[in-house]
This record gives sequence, structure tokens and C-alpha cells, in this order.
Amino acid sequence: MVEASANSGSGKRGGTTVREVVLAGTLKVQVRRVYDQRRADDGARVLVDRLWPRGLTKAKADLDRWCKHVAPSTALRRWYGHDADRFEEFTRRYQAELAEPEPADALARLTALASNGTLTLLTATREPETSEAAVLADLLRASPR
Repeated sequence: MVEASANSGSGKRGGTTVREVVLAGTLKVQVRRVYDQRRADDGARVLVDRLWPRGLTKAKADLDRWCKHVAPSTALRRWYGHDADRFEEFTRRYQAELAEPEPADALARLTALASNGTLTLLTATREPETSEAAVLADLLRASPR
């Protein structure tokens, strides 16, 4: 398994954080902001937020899927508030939520998508590296195919 960012240093490309996870040289999971335009290497683009991104039309989002059932619960999302100091605990609580039936089914669908080619997980947060999309990317990396 190899994890790489878009470039060295800050992991930022043109103001956009890109996180790529490559499994055995073939499976690729990327995390990007939903506000970014589709790129040729995106593969399947899946929004993993529970709420639709503010100010974004469906046409401009250019999604293949919206998988809101894999998103953290409203209570967990509000508790976390994208406070980086809470990310570790958020990850633990979110992973526990993903074991519940509906989120587990949604995660299984994401795993299947990732097995078929590049998967780009999209989120509206300004800090994708400390979002549910990053947690999902890590889980997909660790999951057996």
C-alpha cells in the first residue's frame, strides 16, 4: 500500500487539497472538494456529505453519486464542527457509526466502486484532510478487496 499526496510539501495543488490512496498499484481513492471541477483522473465522483453543499447546483457538482447514508450522523457532525483537535475522536466515533446497517451497506457500495477503478470522494468542507471523506479513504485503503 502506498499513500501519496498530489505534491510534496503542503499537499495543496492550486489551493485544493488532494489526497490519493493507492492500493497494490491499482486501487486509487482521492479526496477532493465538491466545488472543484471534474478532472480527467477523477473516475467515479461521489459526494459523501449528508447535506447538499451550499450554493452548488447539481449540474456544477458533476457527480456520479451522492452517498449521504455513509455520512456521519447529524449529532456527530455538529459535535465535531471540523475542530482539528477533535479529529481523532471524531474518527473513532464515525467508524463506530459506520458499523451500523445502513452506513455499512453504503460503505460496501463505495468499496465496490473503488474496486472498479478510481474513486474520488467529495466533501464541501474547507479542510478535506480532516473530514469524513478522509476517514472513508483510510477505511477503503485498509479494506480487503
